[in-house]
Amino acid sequence: MRQLSILIILLILSINMSAQNKEVATFGGGCFWCTEAFFTELEGVKSVESGYSGGQEANADYKSVCSGLTGHAEIVQITYDSDKVAFEDLLEVFFATHDPTTLNRQGADVGPQYRSVIFYHNEEQKKISDLVIKELNAQKIFKNPIVTEVSAFDKFYKAEDYHQDYFANNPRQPYCNAVINPKMEKFKKLFKEKLKK
Repeated sequence: MRQLSILIILLILSINMSAQNKEVATFGGGCFWCTEAFFTELEGVKSVESGYSGGQEANADYKSVCSGLTGHAEIVQITYDSDKVAFEDLLEVFFATHDPTTLNRQGADVGPQYRSVIFYHNEEQKKISDLVIKELNAQKIFKNPIVTEVSAFDKFYKAEDYHQDYFANNPRQPYCNAVINPKMEKFKKLFKEKLKK
């Protein structure tokens, strides 16, 4: 009986510990199909959901967000284990996998829904984001200044089911073949030490 009680206590402790390490980051880096594909591969990332955030409308769906009139951005919401991957690591991937110097555009995708944005969940995330941007600009890592928006997170609207795991489910789709596949190859070489085994 005593052994059973000890096992139950250990189980409760392990659940509480894993819950304590679970944090959320929310990024917009252009089309969420690309952004989701990269972060899904990272060690320590528990889940990635595509969705919409940052708009003034009370609801968001793909059709309305694509109009560019709702103020929402295509974003990914990342749940991660902060013992395995730090917020700074997520930012490193974020800045390496899109162009944070183009306002309201990523490649052929144009409009405020494709803006570069970090929606911070706490003051620590804001502080780190501002610091990283300042440092990247100071080091002139990019030819032009970073225009990434850093705003407080408000609401997350999950994208339609067919947008979730889009690249994994549609690797031969023309956009995936032409745009995501080449980026994914570069990403895997650049971050091979940080990928899931």
